Amino acid sequence: MLFWQVPAPNEAMLISGTKRQAQATQFRIVTGHGSFVLPVKQKARMLSLALREAEIAEDCVTQQGIQLRVRAVCVFKVGDDAVSIANAARRFLSEQEQMEELVGRIFAGHLRSIVGGLTVEQIIRERNRVAQEVMAGSHSEMEKLGIVVDALQIQEIEDATGYINNLSAPHAAAVASQARIARAKADQEATEREQQAAALKAEYERDTAIKRAGFLAETEQSNARAAQAGPLAQARASHEVIEEQTALAQRQAELAAQRLEGEVRRPADAEAYRLRTLAEAARDKAKFEADGNAYTERTIAQAQADANTARALSLRDGNQELIAANRVVENLPALADAAARGMSGASLTVLNGTEGVNQMAAGMVGQGLAILDALQNTKNPAVNGKSSLRIPGPTP
Repeated sequence: MLFWQVPAPNEAMLISGTKRQAQATQFRIVTGHGSFVLPVKQKARMLSLALREAEIAEDCVTQQGIQLRVRAVCVFKVGDDAVSIANAARRFLSEQEQMEELVGRIFAGHLRSIVGGLTVEQIIRERNRVAQEVMAGSHSEMEKLGIVVDALQIQEIEDATGYINNLSAPHAAAVASQARIARAKADQEATEREQQAAALKAEYERDTAIKRAGFLAETEQSNARAAQAGPLAQARASHEVIEEQTALAQRQAELAAQRLEGEVRRPADAEAYRLRTLAEAARDKAKFEADGNAYTERTIAQAQADANTARALSLRDGNQELIAANRVVENLPALADAAARGMSGASLTVLNGTEGVNQMAAGMVGQGLAILDALQNTKNPAVNGKSSLRIPGPTP
C-alpha cells in the first residue's frame, strides 16, 4: 500500500510526528514489522542495525616510555533494544556514514590510555587483556551512544626502536639454533634414511638384475640348446661318417700297403738280391781272375828269372838239357798267356763257387811252381852223370 512501510531485518524505522508513543521518546521505533506512515503528518527514517568495522592505528607510549604503533580492529553495531536505537538515532541518524570514524576515535583514546599503563612485554604477551580493558573502559561511552561492541582485536604492534626485536633476539637465536640443529638432525636422519633406502633399492636392483640375468641365461641356454640340437645331431652324424670314412681309408691304405708289399717291394727286394748276388759273383770272379793273372805273371816272371839264371849256368857249364829246358821256359809265358786268353773269353761255369775258382787258380800256380822246381833241380847233377828236366802236366 502507498502509506504502509516495512523496515529491513537489519534496520529500525523511526516514525516521528505522532502523539502516541509507546516508548519514552518523541518518536516511534518499528523493527521487524511494517507500519502506516501518514503523509505530511508523519515522517519515517531508517537507522541501520548492521555490523560495522572500525580500524584503529594509533601511536602509543608504554609504561617504559617506548613508543609503539598499535593496529586494532573494532567490530560494533547499534544495539537492538529501543534505548540503544534511540541513543544512536539521536547521535548518528544524519551521520551514519561517519559512525566508523567516530567510534574509531573513541577506541583510539581508550587504547592509548590502556597501553600507557602496561609494559611492552605485557602488551605482547597479553593482547586479549589489552582488548578487554579497552572494551571495558569504553563500555559506558558506547552505551550512551547506543553501540554494542562485538569484538576488539589487536592486529599488529610496530616497534620503531627495535625493542621488540631485541627482546626476541636471544629467543630467536636459540630457536634458530635449535631449528638449525633440528634441521641438521632431520637432514642427517633423512640422509641416512635416503642412504638406507638407496642401499636397499640398490640391493633389490642388484638381486633383481642377478635373478633376471639368471633367467635370461637359462632362457638363452635353452634356446641355444634347442637351436643347436639339429646342427649338433648333424655334426655327430657327420663325425660318425668321417670316422667310418677314416677307418675305410685306413683299411684301404693298409690294403694298398700290403698290395705294394706283395707286388712291388718283395719283388724289388728279390730282384735287388738277385742283382746283388750276381754283382758279388761277378766281383769275386773278376777279383779271382785278377789275382790269378797277377800270380801267373809273378810266377812266370820268377820262372823266367830262374830260367835265365839256369840258362846262364847251363851255358857256362855246357849242359844241353838245360838249354832245352830253357827253351821250354822261354815259351812258357806265351803258353800261359794263350791259356789265360782262352779262359778269359770262355764261358766258365763254376760249380762250387769261390772254392772252384780257388782250386783252378791253385792248379795254375802249382804248374808254375812245378816248372820252377824243375828249373831249380837242374842245378843238381843227375844220377850216373846226367841231368834230367821234368815238366809236369796240367792238374786235372
